[in-house]
Order: sequence, then C-alpha cells, then structure tokens
Amino acid sequence: MSFMWNVEILIIALVVVRISGWLYRWSNPNVRCNGKLPPGSMGFPIIGETIEFFKPCELLEIPSFFQNRMQRYGSLFRSNIMGSKTVISTDSDVIFEIFRQENQSFELSYPYVFVRVLGKDNLFFRTGNIHKHIKKTTMQLIGSEGLKRKMIRSMNQATREHLKWNAFKTFDLKNAVSSLIASYMTPKLISNLKPETQAELIDHFKAFNIDWFRSPFAPSTWKIIYKVLKARREAMQLMKEALKKRKESREKHGDFLDTLLEDMEKEDSIYDEASVINLLLVIGVLSKDTTSVATALMVNLLSKNPKVLAELKREHDAILQNREDKEAGLSWEEYKYNMTFTNMVINESLRLSNLGSILFRKALRDVEIKGDYMGKIFLPTGYTIPAGWMVAVAPSVVHYNSEIYENPLEFNPWRWEGKDLRSVTKTLMVFGGGTRQCVGADFARLQMTVFLHHLVTTYDFSVVQECEMTRTPFPCITKDLLINISPKSPK
Repeated sequence: MSFMWNVEILIIALVVVRISGWLYRWSNPNVRCNGKLPPGSMGFPIIGETIEFFKPCELLEIPSFFQNRMQRYGSLFRSNIMGSKTVISTDSDVIFEIFRQENQSFELSYPYVFVRVLGKDNLFFRTGNIHKHIKKTTMQLIGSEGLKRKMIRSMNQATREHLKWNAFKTFDLKNAVSSLIASYMTPKLISNLKPETQAELIDHFKAFNIDWFRSPFAPSTWKIIYKVLKARREAMQLMKEALKKRKESREKHGDFLDTLLEDMEKEDSIYDEASVINLLLVIGVLSKDTTSVATALMVNLLSKNPKVLAELKREHDAILQNREDKEAGLSWEEYKYNMTFTNMVINESLRLSNLGSILFRKALRDVEIKGDYMGKIFLPTGYTIPAGWMVAVAPSVVHYNSEIYENPLEFNPWRWEGKDLRSVTKTLMVFGGGTRQCVGADFARLQMTVFLHHLVTTYDFSVVQECEMTRTPFPCITKDLLINISPKSPK
C-alpha cells in the first residue's frame, strides 16, 4: 500500500514538474530565443492576450491593448495572439522597414483561424514569386489600365442606377455600396452566367463577408462564421461549374475568367482550377467589403462637416459645368486631374477609418534589432525577433499619432493640401506597403470618388441614423448609416 502511494506521489510530482516547466517556458520565451526578445507578456496559456487584443473601443481611439503596452514597453513589444507568438510594432519607421523587407526577412502570414475561414489554399496567403504573378494578373482587372478601359464606365452606371433606385427612400449606405459593387464586379469576373445564377453568386459574395474578422468574440460570431463558410462553399461550387463549362465550350467572353484560363494553359502557369476559383472568390468578396465600409464612414463624416461638404460640392459642380455631355459619368481624365480636394477628403477618410488596422507577417529568420534597425531606425536596446514568430504591425496607431498629425482625431482634409495624395508613405499606410500593398487600392479610391460624384451632383442627402463604429482593433460598424436622398431641384 505504501509503495503504491509513493508511486502515485511520484507521478503527480512529475506531472507538476512538466506543467511547471511548460508554464515557465510559455511565460519566458527568452529561454528559447537566440537573442533578447522585446519586452512584453505572453498572457494566459494557449489564449495568450487574445481577449484583450479584441476588446472593443471607439472608432477614433487607439485600442487599450496598444495604449497600455506602449506606455509600459514602448513601440515594440511581444505578446501571444490567437495562439501565435507575436512581436508587435507601432512605430512608423519600423513598420515601413518591415514592409520594405518583404520576402527577405518577413513574409505574409496570419493566425490559423483566419486561414481556416478563407481557405488554406487561398491565393491571398501565397508569397514570393507566386504572389507577384497573382498580383500582375489581378492588375489586368483592377489596376490603372483595367480601371480606365473597363471599370470606370461600369462604376458610373451601377452607382447611378443604385442611387436612382434608392431615391426618396431611407437606406443603409454600406449595404447599397456593397450591392452596387457586386452588381458590376460579378459579370466582370464571369460574364456568361444566367441571370438567376449571377444573382445567386452575388448573394453568396455578399454573405461571405469579413465582419466576423473584425469582432470574433461577439455573441453572434460563430453563427456568422457558419454562414460565411456555407456561402464560400456554395460560391465556389457555382464558379467550379462555370469554369468547367467555359473549358468545354472554349468560348471567349472577354472577362477575367478568360484571362485566368489563358494563363492556366501556359506551360509554366501557377494556376490550376482550384486557384482560379479561389482568386475569383477573393476579388468578389474583398472588392466590396472594405470599400463599402470606407464609403459609409466618409459620408458620415461629410454629413457632420458642412464646410467640407460645401467645398466638395463646389469642386464636383465645376467638373459637371465644364463637361460637354452633362449626362455622361465621371471620366478618367476628370478623376486623375480635377479631383484635388476629393482626394484630400478620401485620404482623410481612409486615415480615420483605418481599415488595415493591423497587418500580420512572419519572420523568415532571426531578425536582430540593434542600435539602428536594419541600418535605419535607432533603438537604444538590442532585440531579436525569432524566426517563425508572427509580426503584427499597427498602421492605425501611426495614423492617430499626435506627433505626426495635428489634432489627429479631427476630420480635416486640408491637412493634405500640397502633399502627394496617392503614394504610400511612412505616415499613411492605409493599404499596407511594400510588395504586398493592397492590389485594390486604386479600385477603392476610384469607387469612392465615383460614388461621391453622383451623390453630391445629383442628390441632396440627409442622415436619418448616424453610423456608429467600434474598433476591435479592426473597424466594425455597430449601427448602420441610414440616409435619405432626393434629386436636386433644377437651377
């Protein structure tokens, strides 16, 4: 009896020692690092500091997760988010340098939960030369030439039709913009679908949204994820059938599917059927989601700033007056050369909306941060980001930095006067940066501009319900922007 008792005590003691060792290594990852880790805390076992990371705050506010750690540790600190060991930077120079070192010291990577929903084979997660090729292909659709030759006409037509249909109604602006983008983007992707099939695919694109991404701990999140996965599965099935029919018929329709099939038939093509379907899905979903949120916030800000709105109307009315065909939509030349104040408004709206609040990378090797970071940034103490660790950069903190922007939480488009309005800089990284800068940046800016043009030149609008947004740290609409529009009286 005594022997068995001693064995049980020994087993319990060994278990306690193993658990204690595991907990120690969890909370002190320096013991497995070749250098000195940035300061910080790994939080609770397994979940780390995930719950606090997603703690909501007001939109025009730096989340407490960042504020508290910046005050305690500075602009570079470690944590554990969603099961991933993570180093986080809120410094503009360090963030810009991480973007510059894409595919050399860092590559795109996201926590597993995001990969699971979007699909582990999703082209969004590809890196290196594969990503470069995907970007080059996608630019044929939503790069400058594609926007100029094909897209701007469709944007004008869809925006005009959707606003006309909503005249004299109270409607949700975000949903309206999402719907109008899906209405012209879907046939640009696959143009020969039957009307009922196209409508079904559009519904799946709209259901497959990224709202769950912004607030994963909301009570309804798991229901949303279920619907998202279902919509993803059904959309992919529709596109798979469309791809099969197109390959069998070998007909040409001048859409993006034709472009992908031509590339797919090349000897050294990176595309197969699965990757073609994935790319169609990514473009169909992401083109509408972020742009519709940014547009809703922009109109909401304009409604509360009559001086800005008046100047915006003045610029667009002048464009309309100088146009020979008053019924024609916004032209590419007008967009490129006559929209100075509009671009200032869009820059300021994007800065405040912070759609790319936090972006993830992974260290490909041990990255040592010494007295000057990769020859650029001075930090008084040397730190190491271990290979395999996640690196999270927070441009949103930069955009609200009072040392960079005077009165950073104020909507002031004039702060952009005389500045380059389209380039990525160390102080404005709303679309990321480096080789992974969002390929849809020009698309989003153009769609926001086209929507503004038709709204302020054709309609008077009033806000029925202001938009309310929180940050989790991703921007999340908690109360929809409801507006009412009515045609302007002829002068």
